[in-house]
Amino acid sequence: MLLAIGTGIGVANVYYIQPILSLVQRDFDVPPQLIGWAPTLTQIGYALGILLLAPLGDMLSRRSLIVCKGLLLVLALVAAALSPNYAALILTSAAIGLFSSVGQDFIPVAAQLAPDAHRGRIVGTVTTGLLTGVLLSRTLGGLVAQQFGWRAIYAVAAALESLVVLAVWRLLPPLPVSAAGRYSQLMASLVKLWRQHAALRRAVYTQGFLAMSLGAFWSTLALVLAAPPYHQGSGVAGAYGVAGAAGALAAPLFGRFADRTGPLPAIRLGCLLVIGSFVGMWIFSGSLIALAIGAVLFDLGVMAALVSHQTIVNTIDPIARSRLNGVLITGAMFGVAVGAEAGNVELIYAGWPGICAVGVIVGGLALLLRLGNR
Repeated sequence: MLLAIGTGIGVANVYYIQPILSLVQRDFDVPPQLIGWAPTLTQIGYALGILLLAPLGDMLSRRSLIVCKGLLLVLALVAAALSPNYAALILTSAAIGLFSSVGQDFIPVAAQLAPDAHRGRIVGTVTTGLLTGVLLSRTLGGLVAQQFGWRAIYAVAAALESLVVLAVWRLLPPLPVSAAGRYSQLMASLVKLWRQHAALRRAVYTQGFLAMSLGAFWSTLALVLAAPPYHQGSGVAGAYGVAGAAGALAAPLFGRFADRTGPLPAIRLGCLLVIGSFVGMWIFSGSLIALAIGAVLFDLGVMAALVSHQTIVNTIDPIARSRLNGVLITGAMFGVAVGAEAGNVELIYAGWPGICAVGVIVGGLALLLRLGNR
């Protein structure tokens, strides 16, 4: 339970910015072409944190690593709450993304503690916490910002992360270090792992494409809902996180499914759900109900693929789980960042149909990578 809660609260900090964008834009008078920089740099910071910091879990005490990164995250959240202008918020957003990679440090812990026969289910359970944190962060962020202003959500987030740090320090048992050596050797091993394992490369490419749909949808949703024909505030934008969270609840089911049948069927199903949901939201543009159903289905699709891909990479090399998981999630987060920027560009020049087109295209590319017995 601690692992699921810790990963959810840690990763949630990356996404508080999304439902409050319209409030930030109004507060700082940010031009439309620049407002997307805060969520985009948050995602880039998150990806870099996973790539550069998460591998430390293979050579250092994971408990100490989680505590140190958590404390730095608290400082970044406080700085965001006190930002005097949009430039400062962009910089603190990048720092929040960098240290929010602490949420991913809980997944290798779960894989290390789990027996082989139940690893998919247990990793799926922790992933439920991660995805629920991601999706409900939008709900919490939107509601708190609507009632108390956008700065308040960063203060709340700092308090929650402080509680996680305290709980980890007191309750998480010490675990054996998987690898020895210098940090430079550890980072060099990432290149070796990438070259050695085709399964890792396919997982990263596929999940990266699917993650682009997340970035395109969630980074623009608050702006879409604030404009005609919806005219809705940040609270409604955040409430859609509840719809997306429904998909996260199925993570343990897909973990069990992958344990029994292998991961490929779940990955293909996930790709089809992403494609179908964006087609539906395109056809029924203007409907809040269709938007909610689409959010459930495509988040479910991305989640199904993520759990299955984590099952794949966590069995490639047991002593390199932190690094392998870090490479996978780095690829996914760069996908989210690219998708966020693509979504903002499409919103300016093509509107909602352009955003849906991004979702359909990237879902189709992901499916193409997973056709056949591979």
